[in-house]
Amino acid sequence: MRRFERKQNIFHNKDALGESYRPERIQERDEEIEEYMDALQPVVDGWEPNNVFLYGNTGVGKTAVTEYLLKVLREDVEQYDDVDLHVLSLNCKTLNSSYQVAIELVNELRPAGGEISSTGYPQQTVFKKLYKELDELGGTILVVLDEIDSIGERDELLYELPRARSNGKLEHAKVGIVGISNDFKFRDRLDPRAQDTLCERELHFPPYDAPELQNILESRASVALSEGAYEEGALNLCAALAARDSGSARQALDLLRLAGEYAENRDDECITRTHVETAREKLEQERVVEGMRELTVNGHYALLAVVSKAAQRETPCRMRDVYDEYVSLCEKADIEPLAQRSIHNHLSDLRMLGILSAEENRTGSRGNYYSYALDVPFSSAMTALTDVLSLESVLEDIRTTARRYDIV
Repeated sequence: MRRFERKQNIFHNKDALGESYRPERIQERDEEIEEYMDALQPVVDGWEPNNVFLYGNTGVGKTAVTEYLLKVLREDVEQYDDVDLHVLSLNCKTLNSSYQVAIELVNELRPAGGEISSTGYPQQTVFKKLYKELDELGGTILVVLDEIDSIGERDELLYELPRARSNGKLEHAKVGIVGISNDFKFRDRLDPRAQDTLCERELHFPPYDAPELQNILESRASVALSEGAYEEGALNLCAALAARDSGSARQALDLLRLAGEYAENRDDECITRTHVETAREKLEQERVVEGMRELTVNGHYALLAVVSKAAQRETPCRMRDVYDEYVSLCEKADIEPLAQRSIHNHLSDLRMLGILSAEENRTGSRGNYYSYALDVPFSSAMTALTDVLSLESVLEDIRTTARRYDIV
Protein backbone atom coordinates (compact mmCIF):
# COMPACT_ATOMS: atom_id res chain seq x y z
CA MET A 1 0.00 0.00 0.00
CA ARG A 2 1.30 3.45 -0.91
CA ARG A 3 1.68 6.15 1.73
CA PHE A 4 0.09 9.60 1.73
CA GLU A 5 2.34 12.28 0.30
CA ARG A 6 1.73 15.97 -0.17
CA LYS A 7 1.24 17.01 -3.79
CA GLN A 8 1.72 20.63 -4.83
CA ASN A 9 2.68 20.51 -8.49
CA ILE A 10 -0.73 21.77 -9.66
CA PHE A 11 -2.37 23.67 -6.80
CA HIS A 12 -0.94 26.63 -4.93
CA ASN A 13 -4.13 27.39 -2.96
CA LYS A 14 -6.81 24.87 -3.90
CA ASP A 15 -9.31 26.44 -1.49
CA ALA A 16 -9.56 29.42 -3.85
CA LEU A 17 -11.59 27.20 -6.21
CA GLY A 18 -13.96 26.11 -3.44
CA GLU A 19 -17.47 27.35 -2.71
CA SER A 20 -16.51 28.91 0.62
CA TYR A 21 -13.78 31.12 -0.86
CA ARG A 22 -14.63 34.81 -1.04
CA PRO A 23 -12.40 36.87 -3.36
CA GLU A 24 -11.42 40.41 -2.40
CA ARG A 25 -13.15 41.71 -5.52
CA ILE A 26 -16.27 40.39 -7.24
CA GLN A 27 -15.65 39.88 -10.95
CA GLU A 28 -18.10 40.68 -13.78
CA ARG A 29 -20.97 41.97 -11.61
CA ASP A 30 -20.34 45.74 -11.62
CA GLU A 31 -23.80 46.63 -12.93
CA GLU A 32 -25.59 44.39 -10.44
CA ILE A 33 -23.46 45.73 -7.58
CA GLU A 34 -24.40 49.31 -8.49
CA GLU A 35 -28.12 48.45 -8.49
CA TYR A 36 -27.75 46.55 -5.23
CA MET A 37 -25.96 49.48 -3.57
CA ASP A 38 -28.78 51.79 -4.63
CA ALA A 39 -31.28 49.39 -3.03
CA LEU A 40 -29.28 49.35 0.23
CA GLN A 41 -28.69 53.13 0.32
CA PRO A 42 -31.60 53.87 2.73
CA VAL A 43 -29.70 51.93 5.42
CA VAL A 44 -26.80 54.38 5.25
CA ASP A 45 -29.18 57.34 5.18
CA GLY A 46 -30.85 56.13 8.37
CA TRP A 47 -34.23 55.32 6.83
CA GLU A 48 -36.23 52.11 6.80
CA PRO A 49 -34.48 49.58 4.54
CA ASN A 50 -35.87 48.42 1.23
CA ASN A 51 -37.00 44.85 0.80
CA VAL A 52 -34.83 43.36 -1.94
CA PHE A 53 -35.49 40.26 -4.03
CA LEU A 54 -32.63 38.69 -6.00
CA TYR A 55 -33.16 35.95 -8.54
CA GLY A 56 -31.05 34.08 -11.05
CA ASN A 57 -29.62 30.63 -11.73
CA THR A 58 -27.35 28.83 -9.31
CA GLY A 59 -23.74 30.03 -9.42
CA VAL A 60 -24.30 33.49 -10.92
CA GLY A 61 -23.09 35.45 -7.89
CA LYS A 62 -26.25 36.31 -5.92
CA THR A 63 -25.03 35.05 -2.55
CA ALA A 64 -21.40 36.08 -3.10
CA VAL A 65 -22.39 39.64 -4.04
CA THR A 66 -24.78 39.81 -1.07
CA GLU A 67 -22.09 38.74 1.40
CA TYR A 68 -19.57 41.11 -0.16
CA LEU A 69 -21.87 44.15 -0.13
CA LEU A 70 -23.18 43.53 3.39
CA LYS A 71 -19.60 43.33 4.63
CA VAL A 72 -18.87 46.67 2.96
CA LEU A 73 -22.12 48.12 4.28
CA ARG A 74 -21.35 47.11 7.87
CA GLU A 75 -17.92 48.74 7.61
CA ASP A 76 -19.22 51.95 6.04
CA VAL A 77 -22.09 52.59 8.48
CA GLU A 78 -19.70 52.54 11.44
CA GLN A 79 -18.93 56.20 10.74
CA TYR A 80 -22.55 57.18 11.43
CA ASP A 81 -23.63 57.27 15.07
CA ASP A 82 -27.33 57.14 14.22
CA VAL A 83 -27.13 53.82 12.30
CA ASP A 84 -27.06 50.61 14.31
CA LEU A 85 -27.00 47.82 11.71
CA HIS A 86 -27.52 44.09 12.33
CA VAL A 87 -27.60 41.34 9.71
CA LEU A 88 -29.34 37.99 10.21
CA SER A 89 -28.56 35.39 7.55
CA LEU A 90 -30.51 32.17 7.12
CA ASN A 91 -30.43 29.49 4.44
CA CYS A 92 -33.98 28.21 3.95
CA LYS A 93 -33.01 25.04 2.08
CA THR A 94 -34.32 22.75 4.86
CA LEU A 95 -37.22 25.03 5.85
CA ASN A 96 -40.56 24.82 4.07
CA SER A 97 -42.80 27.33 5.85
CA SER A 98 -42.92 30.76 7.44
CA TYR A 99 -43.36 29.01 10.79
CA GLN A 100 -40.04 27.18 10.51
CA VAL A 101 -38.23 30.31 9.32
CA ALA A 102 -39.63 32.33 12.25
CA ILE A 103 -38.51 29.62 14.73
CA GLU A 104 -34.97 29.69 13.30
CA LEU A 105 -34.82 33.49 13.48
CA VAL A 106 -36.04 33.54 17.09
CA ASN A 107 -33.40 30.99 18.07
CA GLU A 108 -30.74 32.92 16.17
CA LEU A 109 -31.55 36.01 18.22
CA ARG A 110 -31.76 34.28 21.59
CA PRO A 111 -28.72 33.34 23.70
CA ALA A 112 -27.55 29.73 23.90
CA GLY A 113 -29.89 27.76 26.11
CA GLY A 114 -32.82 30.09 25.50
CA GLU A 115 -34.00 28.56 22.22
CA ILE A 116 -37.64 27.61 21.68
CA SER A 117 -38.91 24.26 20.45
CA SER A 118 -39.46 23.79 16.71
CA THR A 119 -43.02 22.57 17.35
CA GLY A 120 -45.89 23.18 19.74
CA TYR A 121 -46.54 26.90 19.30
CA PRO A 122 -49.30 28.58 17.27
CA GLN A 123 -47.78 30.46 14.34
CA GLN A 124 -48.83 33.91 15.56
CA THR A 125 -47.26 33.17 18.95
CA VAL A 126 -43.93 32.47 17.22
CA PHE A 127 -44.29 35.68 15.20
CA LYS A 128 -44.87 37.65 18.43
CA LYS A 129 -41.74 36.11 19.97
CA LEU A 130 -39.82 37.13 16.85
CA TYR A 131 -41.08 40.70 16.99
CA LYS A 132 -40.09 40.88 20.67
CA GLU A 133 -36.54 39.68 19.94
CA LEU A 134 -36.16 42.05 16.99
CA ASP A 135 -37.40 45.03 18.98
CA GLU A 136 -35.04 44.26 21.85
CA LEU A 137 -32.16 44.16 19.36
CA GLY A 138 -33.35 47.43 17.80
CA GLY A 139 -31.74 49.50 15.07
CA THR A 140 -31.75 48.53 11.40
CA ILE A 141 -32.02 44.79 10.85
CA LEU A 142 -31.51 43.10 7.47
CA VAL A 143 -32.87 39.55 7.34
CA VAL A 144 -31.17 37.65 4.51
CA LEU A 145 -33.14 34.58 3.42
CA ASP A 146 -31.13 32.51 0.93
CA GLU A 147 -33.02 29.89 -1.13
CA ILE A 148 -36.19 31.65 -0.02
CA ASP A 149 -38.27 29.67 -2.52
CA SER A 150 -38.00 26.64 -0.20
CA ILE A 151 -40.65 28.32 1.95
CA GLY A 152 -43.20 27.49 -0.74
CA GLU A 153 -46.76 28.73 -0.51
CA ARG A 154 -46.71 29.18 3.28
CA ASP A 155 -45.25 32.66 2.95
CA GLU A 156 -47.12 34.65 5.64
CA LEU A 157 -43.90 35.88 7.25
CA LEU A 158 -42.78 37.46 3.97
CA TYR A 159 -45.87 39.65 4.13
CA GLU A 160 -46.04 40.34 7.85
CA LEU A 161 -42.40 40.96 8.80
CA PRO A 162 -41.71 43.92 6.47
CA ARG A 163 -44.98 45.53 7.61
CA ALA A 164 -44.51 44.84 11.33
CA ARG A 165 -43.30 48.37 12.10
CA SER A 166 -46.16 50.12 10.26
CA ASN A 167 -48.62 47.74 11.95
CA GLY A 168 -47.34 48.70 15.40
CA LYS A 169 -45.64 45.38 16.16
CA LEU A 170 -42.15 46.91 16.17
CA GLU A 171 -41.15 50.17 17.81
CA HIS A 172 -37.36 50.18 18.00
CA ALA A 173 -36.43 47.99 15.01
CA LYS A 174 -36.50 48.77 11.29
CA VAL A 175 -36.52 45.49 9.38
CA GLY A 176 -35.81 44.75 5.72
CA ILE A 177 -35.79 41.38 3.96
CA VAL A 178 -33.24 40.33 1.35
CA GLY A 179 -34.66 37.29 -0.45
CA ILE A 180 -32.44 35.19 -2.73
CA SER A 181 -33.91 32.60 -5.11
CA ASN A 182 -32.87 30.33 -7.97
CA ASP A 183 -36.53 29.85 -8.93
CA PHE A 184 -37.67 32.46 -11.44
CA LYS A 185 -41.33 31.49 -10.88
CA PHE A 186 -41.26 31.80 -7.08
CA ARG A 187 -42.22 35.46 -7.17
CA ASP A 188 -45.33 34.68 -9.24
CA ARG A 189 -46.42 32.01 -6.77
CA LEU A 190 -46.32 34.37 -3.80
CA ASP A 191 -49.47 35.75 -2.24
CA PRO A 192 -50.03 39.08 -4.08
CA ARG A 193 -49.65 41.00 -0.80
CA ALA A 194 -46.33 39.29 -0.04
CA GLN A 195 -45.25 39.80 -3.64
CA ASP A 196 -45.76 43.57 -3.44
CA THR A 197 -43.91 43.76 -0.12
CA LEU A 198 -40.99 41.41 -0.72
CA CYS A 199 -40.24 42.53 -4.27
CA GLU A 200 -39.99 46.24 -3.49
CA ARG A 201 -36.66 46.22 -5.29
CA GLU A 202 -35.89 43.37 -7.71
CA LEU A 203 -32.45 42.46 -9.00
CA HIS A 204 -31.90 39.92 -11.76
CA PHE A 205 -28.53 38.18 -12.02
CA PRO A 206 -28.19 36.85 -15.59
CA PRO A 207 -26.01 33.85 -16.48
CA TYR A 208 -22.37 34.59 -17.17
CA ASP A 209 -21.21 34.35 -20.78
CA ALA A 210 -17.98 32.64 -21.84
CA PRO A 211 -15.72 35.76 -21.79
CA GLU A 212 -16.99 36.69 -18.31
CA LEU A 213 -16.34 33.16 -17.04
CA GLN A 214 -12.91 33.26 -18.66
CA ASN A 215 -12.05 36.40 -16.66
CA ILE A 216 -13.33 34.85 -13.43
CA LEU A 217 -11.32 31.68 -14.03
CA GLU A 218 -8.14 33.61 -14.81
CA SER A 219 -8.54 35.62 -11.63
CA ARG A 220 -9.04 32.52 -9.48
CA ALA A 221 -6.36 30.51 -11.27
CA SER A 222 -3.79 33.18 -10.41
CA VAL A 223 -4.48 32.43 -6.73
CA ALA A 224 -5.34 28.72 -6.83
CA LEU A 225 -2.87 27.21 -9.31
CA SER A 226 0.89 27.02 -9.43
CA GLU A 227 2.73 28.92 -12.12
CA GLY A 228 2.61 27.07 -15.43
CA ALA A 229 0.15 24.50 -14.06
CA TYR A 230 -2.46 24.91 -16.79
CA GLU A 231 -2.77 25.36 -20.52
CA GLU A 232 -4.71 28.40 -21.69
CA GLY A 233 -6.98 26.12 -23.67
CA ALA A 234 -8.03 24.34 -20.48
CA LEU A 235 -9.43 27.55 -18.99
CA ASN A 236 -11.10 28.40 -22.30
CA LEU A 237 -12.82 25.02 -22.34
CA CYS A 238 -14.00 25.30 -18.72
CA ALA A 239 -15.52 28.69 -19.51
CA ALA A 240 -17.11 27.53 -22.77
CA LEU A 241 -18.67 24.39 -21.23
CA ALA A 242 -20.11 26.25 -18.24
CA ALA A 243 -21.43 29.10 -20.42
CA ARG A 244 -23.12 26.66 -22.79
CA ASP A 245 -24.69 24.71 -19.95
CA SER A 246 -25.79 27.09 -17.19
CA GLY A 247 -23.69 30.24 -17.19
CA SER A 248 -22.59 29.30 -13.67
CA ALA A 249 -19.26 30.41 -12.25
CA ARG A 250 -19.56 27.64 -9.68
CA GLN A 251 -19.72 25.05 -12.46
CA ALA A 252 -16.71 26.55 -14.25
CA LEU A 253 -14.67 26.59 -11.05
CA ASP A 254 -15.69 23.02 -10.19
CA LEU A 255 -14.58 21.90 -13.65
CA LEU A 256 -11.19 23.53 -13.18
CA ARG A 257 -10.73 22.13 -9.68
CA LEU A 258 -11.65 18.58 -10.69
CA ALA A 259 -9.51 18.78 -13.84
CA GLY A 260 -6.61 19.86 -11.62
CA GLU A 261 -7.18 16.88 -9.33
CA TYR A 262 -7.09 14.49 -12.30
CA ALA A 263 -3.87 16.06 -13.54
CA GLU A 264 -2.31 15.97 -10.08
CA ASN A 265 -3.27 12.34 -9.40
CA ARG A 266 -1.66 11.33 -12.68
CA ASP A 267 1.47 13.34 -11.87
CA ASP A 268 0.94 15.42 -15.02
CA GLU A 269 2.71 18.75 -15.13
CA CYS A 270 -0.27 20.88 -16.12
CA ILE A 271 -4.02 20.85 -16.68
CA THR A 272 -5.00 20.18 -20.29
CA ARG A 273 -8.27 20.11 -22.25
CA THR A 274 -8.28 16.33 -21.85
CA HIS A 275 -8.37 16.69 -18.08
CA VAL A 276 -11.27 19.14 -18.42
CA GLU A 277 -13.24 16.73 -20.61
CA THR A 278 -12.75 13.99 -18.02
CA ALA A 279 -13.90 16.36 -15.28
CA ARG A 280 -16.98 17.34 -17.31
CA GLU A 281 -18.08 13.72 -17.63
CA LYS A 282 -17.62 13.17 -13.90
CA LEU A 283 -19.55 16.30 -12.88
CA GLU A 284 -22.42 15.53 -15.23
CA GLN A 285 -22.67 12.05 -13.77
CA GLU A 286 -22.71 13.47 -10.25
CA ARG A 287 -25.41 15.99 -11.20
CA VAL A 288 -27.72 13.25 -12.43
CA VAL A 289 -27.08 11.06 -9.40
CA GLU A 290 -27.70 14.01 -7.04
CA GLY A 291 -30.88 14.87 -8.91
CA MET A 292 -32.10 11.28 -8.66
CA ARG A 293 -32.02 11.55 -4.87
CA GLU A 294 -34.66 14.27 -5.11
CA LEU A 295 -37.07 12.06 -7.07
CA THR A 296 -39.65 9.43 -6.25
CA VAL A 297 -39.85 6.12 -8.09
CA ASN A 298 -42.29 7.65 -10.58
CA GLY A 299 -39.83 10.46 -11.14
CA HIS A 300 -37.24 7.84 -12.05
CA TYR A 301 -39.66 6.28 -14.53
CA ALA A 302 -40.49 9.67 -16.03
CA LEU A 303 -36.77 10.18 -16.67
CA LEU A 304 -36.46 6.65 -18.03
CA ALA A 305 -39.26 7.44 -20.50
CA VAL A 306 -37.32 10.42 -21.88
CA VAL A 307 -34.12 8.33 -21.97
CA SER A 308 -35.98 5.65 -23.92
CA LYS A 309 -37.21 8.21 -26.46
CA ALA A 310 -33.68 9.64 -26.70
CA ALA A 311 -32.33 6.16 -27.49
CA GLN A 312 -34.71 6.10 -30.46
CA ARG A 313 -33.66 9.59 -31.58
CA GLU A 314 -37.19 10.83 -30.85
CA THR A 315 -36.34 13.78 -28.63
CA PRO A 316 -37.33 16.53 -28.12
CA CYS A 317 -40.74 14.91 -27.69
CA ARG A 318 -44.12 16.15 -26.52
CA MET A 319 -45.58 15.46 -23.11
CA ARG A 320 -48.16 13.04 -24.47
CA ASP A 321 -45.44 10.94 -26.14
CA VAL A 322 -43.36 10.89 -22.95
CA TYR A 323 -46.43 9.84 -21.00
CA ASP A 324 -47.25 6.97 -23.39
CA GLU A 325 -43.68 5.72 -23.01
CA TYR A 326 -43.91 6.10 -19.23
CA VAL A 327 -47.12 4.04 -19.07
CA SER A 328 -45.52 1.33 -21.19
CA LEU A 329 -42.52 1.17 -18.86
CA CYS A 330 -44.77 1.01 -15.79
CA GLU A 331 -46.61 -1.95 -17.30
CA LYS A 332 -43.31 -3.77 -17.85
CA ALA A 333 -42.32 -3.04 -14.24
CA ASP A 334 -45.79 -4.01 -12.95
CA ILE A 335 -46.36 -0.71 -11.15
CA GLU A 336 -49.43 1.53 -11.23
CA PRO A 337 -48.83 4.59 -13.46
CA LEU A 338 -49.70 8.07 -12.25
CA ALA A 339 -51.99 10.47 -14.09
CA GLN A 340 -50.50 12.54 -16.89
CA ARG A 341 -50.64 15.75 -14.84
CA SER A 342 -48.53 14.18 -12.10
CA ILE A 343 -45.91 13.09 -14.62
CA HIS A 344 -45.92 16.60 -16.02
CA ASN A 345 -44.93 17.79 -12.53
CA HIS A 346 -42.12 15.21 -12.38
CA LEU A 347 -40.81 16.41 -15.75
CA SER A 348 -40.85 19.98 -14.43
CA ASP A 349 -38.81 18.81 -11.42
CA LEU A 350 -36.30 17.13 -13.74
CA ARG A 351 -36.07 20.35 -15.70
CA MET A 352 -35.43 22.35 -12.50
CA LEU A 353 -32.69 19.88 -11.56
CA GLY A 354 -30.96 20.49 -14.89
CA ILE A 355 -31.46 16.90 -16.07
CA LEU A 356 -34.02 17.71 -18.77
CA SER A 357 -34.44 20.67 -21.06
CA ALA A 358 -37.84 21.88 -22.26
CA GLU A 359 -38.53 23.74 -25.48
CA GLU A 360 -41.74 25.76 -25.66
CA ASN A 361 -43.71 25.29 -28.86
CA ARG A 362 -46.34 27.86 -29.82
CA THR A 363 -49.45 26.69 -31.66
CA GLY A 364 -51.42 29.90 -31.88
CA SER A 365 -55.01 29.76 -30.65
CA ARG A 366 -54.61 26.11 -29.63
CA GLY A 367 -52.13 27.05 -26.92
CA ASN A 368 -48.50 26.15 -26.22
CA TYR A 369 -46.81 22.89 -25.30
CA TYR A 370 -43.35 21.78 -24.20
CA SER A 371 -41.06 19.28 -25.86
CA TYR A 372 -38.61 17.49 -23.55
CA ALA A 373 -35.08 16.24 -24.11
CA LEU A 374 -32.11 15.16 -22.00
CA ASP A 375 -29.91 18.01 -20.80
CA VAL A 376 -27.16 15.60 -19.68
CA PRO A 377 -25.26 12.96 -21.64
CA PHE A 378 -27.24 9.82 -22.45
CA SER A 379 -24.59 7.65 -20.79
CA SER A 380 -24.78 9.64 -17.54
CA ALA A 381 -28.55 9.26 -17.33
CA MET A 382 -28.34 5.53 -18.08
CA THR A 383 -25.67 4.94 -15.43
CA ALA A 384 -27.72 6.77 -12.79
CA LEU A 385 -30.91 4.89 -13.68
CA THR A 386 -29.10 1.55 -13.61
CA ASP A 387 -28.11 2.28 -10.01
CA VAL A 388 -31.69 2.90 -8.83
CA LEU A 389 -33.93 0.72 -11.01
CA SER A 390 -34.16 -3.07 -11.04
CA LEU A 391 -35.14 -3.28 -14.70
CA GLU A 392 -32.08 -4.81 -16.30
CA SER A 393 -33.97 -6.29 -19.28
CA VAL A 394 -35.64 -2.95 -20.06
CA LEU A 395 -32.41 -1.04 -19.62
CA GLU A 396 -30.58 -3.50 -21.85
CA ASP A 397 -33.25 -3.04 -24.55
CA ILE A 398 -32.70 0.72 -24.36
CA ARG A 399 -28.92 0.26 -24.62
CA THR A 400 -29.41 -1.98 -27.66
CA THR A 401 -31.65 0.60 -29.31
CA ALA A 402 -29.15 3.36 -28.50
CA ARG A 403 -26.31 1.38 -30.11
CA ARG A 404 -28.48 0.82 -33.18
CA TYR A 405 -28.98 4.58 -33.55
CA ASP A 406 -25.36 5.29 -32.61
CA ILE A 407 -26.33 7.15 -29.40
CA VAL A 408 -23.44 7.52 -26.96
